[in-house]
Amino acid sequence: MKAVVIDEYGDRSKLHMTNIAIPEIEDDEVLVEVKATSINPIDWKLREGNLQDNIPLKFPIVLGWAVAGVITRTGSAVQDFHTGDKILARPDLTNRGTYAEYTAVKEDKLAKLPDNVSFEDAAAIPLAGLTAWQGIYDNLKVEKGQTVLMQGGAGGVGIFAIQILKHIGAKVITTASAKNADFLKSLGADQVIDYHTDDFSEVLNDIDAVFDTIGGETLAKSYSVLKDGGSLVTIAGGIDQELADAKHIDANGIWLHPNGKQLTELVDLVSRGIVKVVIDSVHPFSEEGIVKAHEISESHHAKGKIVVKM
Repeated sequence: MKAVVIDEYGDRSKLHMTNIAIPEIEDDEVLVEVKATSINPIDWKLREGNLQDNIPLKFPIVLGWAVAGVITRTGSAVQDFHTGDKILARPDLTNRGTYAEYTAVKEDKLAKLPDNVSFEDAAAIPLAGLTAWQGIYDNLKVEKGQTVLMQGGAGGVGIFAIQILKHIGAKVITTASAKNADFLKSLGADQVIDYHTDDFSEVLNDIDAVFDTIGGETLAKSYSVLKDGGSLVTIAGGIDQELADAKHIDANGIWLHPNGKQLTELVDLVSRGIVKVVIDSVHPFSEEGIVKAHEISESHHAKGKIVVKM
């Protein structure tokens, strides 16, 4: 099968198309014909070698860990999915990812794809969508009526998080550039603070929860706007336990855990029109297409997800 791989860590020039064997599947896995995948920061961070200590993979590595496609084979222990089923998934982190014509996925990572959700939209959901879901439901435990500050609302995670928070019934404040204000309000943001001109820490206080995707100084200042006993979650930095303890803040750094049941709930919200998938651009499955998609992701200027269509 065709796959875009890296044989060593480095810049985008290390990505190249080649032919490799179709993956063998375990008893609890299915083989998926990939119809679409998406580019996520973990892809190019791993490509650059920044994650090799935490995620040691053997070369050649097929990057990509979001898939929408059709099941072509099932393992003997698979019970709830069948050949021909349309699915989406965030597969486990192996060296046989989704920049390929076929990929193997464990059954518990799968979600069935509703007929009214396209493969392209589906491929945009797993990483950013599940990160938002787990940050909100598993960590912040947001309830109706609470006020949440979403740091970085125009990013992939932020776009999903704003919509999920509004579905819960929370008041959503987000930081973003002024050019994205109307867009984020259309998704449900109640207030957009332009980080170019305003310091959120000087205008906000008594916030119930903060969801941080920025890190650095933004994360450090986030503790100050929380109420005593508030909660904070970040995907972009370490926790300052001293600042957290001073205000009895429940603060956690999170790493996405693939979960088919949660993904099923999330894609149902998309199918029902409650959560909208926002796609920045769609690229062909080619060496050039993957390289261009990485370039856009690395720029940090994409508005929505970057998708690759097979």
